[in-house]
Amino acid sequence: MTPADLSRTVLRAVRRAVERGELGAGVPERIVVERPRPGGRGDYATNAALQLAGAAKRPPREIAQLLADELTREPGITQVEITGPGFLNITLDSDRSQGQSVVREILAAGTRYGYAPGPTGRIVQLHFRRELRAAVWCDALRRILLSQGALVRSTCEQEPPAEWAALGIRIDAHGTPPAPGLALTQPVPAPEPAPRLGPDATRWALLGAAAHDRPRMTEDFLVQHEDNPLFRVRYAHARTHALTRNAADLGFTADPGPVQQESALQAALADHPRVLAQAAHHRAPDRLTRHLTAVADALLDLQPAVLPQGDEKPEAAHRARLALAEAAGTVLAGGLSLLGIDAPEHL
Repeated sequence: MTPADLSRTVLRAVRRAVERGELGAGVPERIVVERPRPGGRGDYATNAALQLAGAAKRPPREIAQLLADELTREPGITQVEITGPGFLNITLDSDRSQGQSVVREILAAGTRYGYAPGPTGRIVQLHFRRELRAAVWCDALRRILLSQGALVRSTCEQEPPAEWAALGIRIDAHGTPPAPGLALTQPVPAPEPAPRLGPDATRWALLGAAAHDRPRMTEDFLVQHEDNPLFRVRYAHARTHALTRNAADLGFTADPGPVQQESALQAALADHPRVLAQAAHHRAPDRLTRHLTAVADALLDLQPAVLPQGDEKPEAAHRARLALAEAAGTVLAGGLSLLGIDAPEHL
């Protein structure tokens, strides 16, 4: 069960309580589920009860107990504890918490892992001035918001320069006034990019820094070195394809199973739907760049153990590690696509 699955499960519990008249509050659009903070309990935690308390006009712990009773009847959930003013701490059964179901879900969904199940009916307009970073920022946001079920319209105050087309920037209209009260989406402008930077490195440089930070636009992003996060992400993705090819030469394929020592990578993959939802909610594509870097680093730590060494024969552990690596490669490819960046299979 991924955080996105669990978020939907909590939403269903809220909806059932509202429909039965046990909870006098509206069903929120989304419920945030995240890993417990230091000192917390269980596999995941949510402040859903605190979120609902104001509208329901009831103490948060009463609502938490109501939701806990609902959630403990859900398959895959073994325990729900209430802590503090009304936080729900959720423990999953051992098979699901080990990440096997996450790997299976990723391999089944492909690069659409973490996407909303369908349109939400939400309409978003992104409006920006004629500036390169704002254009790339809004283009990445458009892709991320679409992945979360929103309908998106992107508009620019002035006619865009022709060279923006080489960066894959899509604009629905220009020179037309925005919707009343709409604020500009305008991160801190970037300096002129280095002449040889190219579309992929330019987009990563513009998206990698937070909106309030001025990005670096140097040729460092072209260097194939571990200090370059773009190289690490693309190299990690290419390595997953190499591992699959090499495994085929050795006569085995991927098969999801327990890989307990790789919990950092499993946790990062399980967190991917939440990161996409947060990047859309906060209009922050830089959250996705940091997440992809974390996935790549965890994957590169795993990859030396994926294939058998020396005279070692392929075993279930190798097949499980290969499945985990392939799932990570899928997440990297999907994330890069949302940023408008190519994910080559050979690097």
